[in-house]
Amino acid sequence: MRRPSFLSQRPLLLLLLSPWPVWTQTPAAASRWGTQGAPHCPEACACAPGGQANCSGRALLAVPAGLSRPVRALLLDHNRVRALPPGAFVGAGALLRLDLRENGLRWVHARAFWGLGALQELDLGANQLEALVPGTFAPLRALRVLSLADNQLARLEPAALGALPLLGALSLQDNDLSALAPGLLAGLPALNTLGLRGNPWACGCALRPLCAWLRRHPRPAPEAETLLCVSPGRLTLSPLTAFSEAAFSHCGQPLAPRDLAVVYALGPLSFLASLAACMALGSVFTACRARRRRRRRRRAAAARCPPRRLPDPSRGPASPADPGSTENAAAQA
Repeated sequence: MRRPSFLSQRPLLLLLLSPWPVWTQTPAAASRWGTQGAPHCPEACACAPGGQANCSGRALLAVPAGLSRPVRALLLDHNRVRALPPGAFVGAGALLRLDLRENGLRWVHARAFWGLGALQELDLGANQLEALVPGTFAPLRALRVLSLADNQLARLEPAALGALPLLGALSLQDNDLSALAPGLLAGLPALNTLGLRGNPWACGCALRPLCAWLRRHPRPAPEAETLLCVSPGRLTLSPLTAFSEAAFSHCGQPLAPRDLAVVYALGPLSFLASLAACMALGSVFTACRARRRRRRRRRAAAARCPPRRLPDPSRGPASPADPGSTENAAAQA
């Protein structure tokens, strides 16, 4: 049998040699996170060892002040936080988990989550979000779990999520989504869990990227059966997983990123070139019209003032009576 080492007996020796009873030190040695209003604990929250700040169900109207780096988990669910302004979580740079469920949240500023580069879990479920502005989640490069379930989202743009290389789970169920914007799933390379049920999916060409993702990530049969089309009429109640790539053969192929870059580069150049050509043609046309007007004016002036005839020097000076006849002048002499 292996004998216990000295290191394994050391806590017992310290307990026996301690000059004060351990039970008298327990309240004094307790973590400063154990009580409400303690140092480093947000106001109106109850903190626990490990950096958890519990602010649930306290009728808070805004994110509590006093957030600091020791906070690892912030529970703000079941409050009345209707909006998240810029820098709403300043000071909580080490935050790993943020729960904002059931707040009636309607608006999130694009810089609301700035400074939360270490955040791994974010729950925005059961709120009233109708749209997300571009760049909302861009600072959350370490995010692994994101819940947007049970909101009122009708469209989710790729720019709102941004590039989240570590995001593995995304909950979009119980919203008003009829399709996912092109490029949304392409920016989530680590995604393997996607909640989609409870949305009015419209089975058209816009659903092609989502159906392709579902084919690459098979789902359990009971869950797959709940993903049904709501429109158009002939495809109503058709499962999303039943559409193969051939079903979208009539749809135009989306442009590759390289082609999009060429289009975006040549578009402004072609516009400027056409604008310059129109200006040049307009200048030529204006010059031609001005030249024609000058010619017409000269002709009109010439018609009003006919040129005077000069006398013929070979005939001599003309008489006042008949300036044009020298014979009459001789006869009169």
